[in-house]
Amino acid sequence: MSISAAIDSADFYALEDLLDDGELKILHRVREFMKSEVEPIINKHWQRGSFPFEIVPGFRQLGIAGLPYRGFGCPGRSFLLDGMVAMELARTDPSIATFAGVHGGLSMGSIYLCGDDAQRERFLPVMARLEKIGAFGLTEPEVGSGASGGLRTTARREGETWILNGSKKWIGNATFGDLTIIWAKDEADGQVKGFVVANDTPGFSTEKLEDKIALRVVQNATITLTDVRVPEADRLQQANSFRDTAAVLRMTRAGVAWMAVGCARGAYENALRYALQREQFGRPIAGFQLVQDLLVRMLGNITSSWALCARLSQLQDQGRAEDRHSSLAKAWCTVRMRETVGWARELMGGNGILLEHNVGRFVADAEAIYSYEGTREMNTLIVGRAITGLSAFV
Repeated sequence: MSISAAIDSADFYALEDLLDDGELKILHRVREFMKSEVEPIINKHWQRGSFPFEIVPGFRQLGIAGLPYRGFGCPGRSFLLDGMVAMELARTDPSIATFAGVHGGLSMGSIYLCGDDAQRERFLPVMARLEKIGAFGLTEPEVGSGASGGLRTTARREGETWILNGSKKWIGNATFGDLTIIWAKDEADGQVKGFVVANDTPGFSTEKLEDKIALRVVQNATITLTDVRVPEADRLQQANSFRDTAAVLRMTRAGVAWMAVGCARGAYENALRYALQREQFGRPIAGFQLVQDLLVRMLGNITSSWALCARLSQLQDQGRAEDRHSSLAKAWCTVRMRETVGWARELMGGNGILLEHNVGRFVADAEAIYSYEGTREMNTLIVGRAITGLSAFV
């Protein structure tokens, strides 16, 4: 078996066959772009903690922003394709997958699910064309998992204007984006509401988070909002409580599960390539029993997680997906991802921590994927409540 054929066997159960021919063409176009345009430069940017703006024109041509949304200039494709694209992006680099997920999933998704038609018409077409880049501001310096009732960012209405005050943390794309979805607690009724805020609005400032050990290409920021004035026309008209925010997270959490599969797959494929080329004791290490054991363990994790995500996406396409489904996928796939990237590093020995072999980048980036969009513990409690009927939340 050739090296390339062996690596392609990561799709061990031919799960790509679930896509139709048109969808496969889109997926393969994304694959070729990531291989030719991103793979050669990504380690340099990861090391610097910089974003590869040089890839944005080509990324724009892929037409994958807001992939599953229908109308308003969006592609209107399946959630299954959207998930496989997220996996494909993460297979080369989880940071680029996160950039796309924040923009097309969290930011565009908030407008798609929680905006009215006028807002969708105003924002989504330009975002689908990547003429405007979006971010998503929910997490705060002192509020992460407790966002449903603990947001400290406030919104106060004065006539047809809202005044926002507070801060947000870990906000991807915020340092260079054009607009950010800000979630804030209405001082009048205590409910969480969403706002589309232009990043150049007076009182809106960002500070890049430095010294990250994971997803270094993602430009995360702390946002400070000081008397930021937002017109009522830019308040998401269908976002009236955290329940509406949760609908966005339910959708995008599935995408993070897919990213976890992609991260695991990228580490596995790099480890397999290495094992087929690296020789010890006069033959490739891929021919040793203990190395094959690691490879099979990795492939099993990837295949089972991929199949779980595929079924989740089918449920999304049928309108049947619930919080419990996305939460199980996110919790399960990220744990399996963490195992897989660790085994890939183990297979490569000391070379596994060198950027030149890529696996070290996947090992580091997996730590961020494991935690964001709901920790394993929080997602476990969501699933636990679903299967027992008893809430174990604080």
